[in-house]
Amino acid sequence: MVDVFEEVEEQLRTDRYKALALKALPWVGAVLAAALVIALAVWGYDTYQTKTTSKASEQYAQALEAFGAGRADEADRLFGEVAKSGSKAYKSLALQHQGGIKIAAGKPAEAVTYFDQAAEAAPNDIIGDVARLKSAFALLDTAPYKDLEARLTPMTKEGRPYRTEAREALAFAKIMHGDLAGARGDFVVISLIADASEGARNRAKAAMDLIDSGSAKNVAAAARAAAALPPQSVLLPPGASAGLSAPTQQPTPDAK
Repeated sequence: MVDVFEEVEEQLRTDRYKALALKALPWVGAVLAAALVIALAVWGYDTYQTKTTSKASEQYAQALEAFGAGRADEADRLFGEVAKSGSKAYKSLALQHQGGIKIAAGKPAEAVTYFDQAAEAAPNDIIGDVARLKSAFALLDTAPYKDLEARLTPMTKEGRPYRTEAREALAFAKIMHGDLAGARGDFVVISLIADASEGARNRAKAAMDLIDSGSAKNVAAAARAAAALPPQSVLLPPGASAGLSAPTQQPTPDAK
């Protein structure tokens, strides 16, 4: 008799499990379907990004080739095509090159627009801060000091990739606006910074010598020449071939 009750109880449990499973099946199916959709979406996005980056890389190489051959108009057009890319890194680099072309053409205001757009498009500060520095350099002769200070000061903070260069540009901005004492103090700091490049320290010492000698006319000229030099290196985005030049190699008014 006990066996009969146990068999009935087991059958009831089995029926309840089946009912529960049937109720849960639509939810499980929905979860699995959602997971499949997500997996396909991720795969599709990765594939799209790969194709987008690859295409941008090829266009960027073509633009650099045209630029290196002196075909500025063609290069500008090709960089414009890259600037429409979905690749943030290549978009920023292309916009920076377009800004450099405007600088070489003596159109700093238009160059600033490109540099600011490049900074906004950049995927990280390694590329973005180069564009921000170039924008500040282009405004060095014309913008009020407070505007240059607002652009440059955030880049002097710890952790920013070009903080020494930003500090140097800020010192040159002070020179351009007559604050020689303030500029000298900044150059002293630059000359003592352990991770400052040898070039930055040499420029700092040269600027201090000019300030100390009272050669104010030469100081302004030195400021323009040195501040126009962007950082010496910038990381290219993933997918860039080893032969591609960094955007920092584009011409500047003082590097023709």
